[in-house]
Amino acid sequence: MQALRSGLRNEARAAAVIALAVVLVSAVVGVGWGLLAPTEQLFVVEPGRGAVLTGESVHQFDAVAMFVCLAAVVGLLTAVAAWRWRAARGPLLPIGLLLGSLVGAVVMARLGEQVAEWAHPRPDDPPLGQIVELPTEVGTWLALIVQPLIASLLVLFLAALNSSEDLGNNTAVPAGSFDPAGAFAPYGAASYPAGGAPMPYRGYEPAPEAGSGSMPETRPRR
Repeated sequence: MQALRSGLRNEARAAAVIALAVVLVSAVVGVGWGLLAPTEQLFVVEPGRGAVLTGESVHQFDAVAMFVCLAAVVGLLTAVAAWRWRAARGPLLPIGLLLGSLVGAVVMARLGEQVAEWAHPRPDDPPLGQIVELPTEVGTWLALIVQPLIASLLVLFLAALNSSEDLGNNTAVPAGSFDPAGAFAPYGAASYPAGGAPMPYRGYEPAPEAGSGSMPETRPRR
């Protein structure tokens, strides 16, 4: 029982580390997206109002598409990296990865929009006839589900492909715990290691090796 609690504690700690690492990676990628996301140019036609220039409206779609692609890559790489950590494989791994990806997607969007706002600040009162650049935004919550969706599906797919019962984390069976191999011994009979101590024959000598040329000797039954 103590070993089981220790194993669960270690697995929960590993899941928390994975979730935190995913959030940190998402934050770094969000900063990169905020710097690379295209801006939208407007022509000031009157105070507080601007007209979108021809072809500039597609930049909003471009920014969202870049965010979705980056989120998909982050979800893919973080799932593979988490699965490579053999000691963390278990039922808590998908939970930690899912929570980290959900929080990471939100952090990526919010931090990226803030960085884009810092890189391209909105003018307070631009004069008429001036062209201003406005930072783009994610705009839709559907883009936030890409990262957790891909990460969760990939780690579940990898777990389904793994044929090992412990998912390959090499978890040793603690002393005094249930041994599934011993459950198949007939009627609780003791097992003897192959090639080890001689088998008991209960009053009979073992038969000689084939080709020895002598008949096996028998002893009278007592």
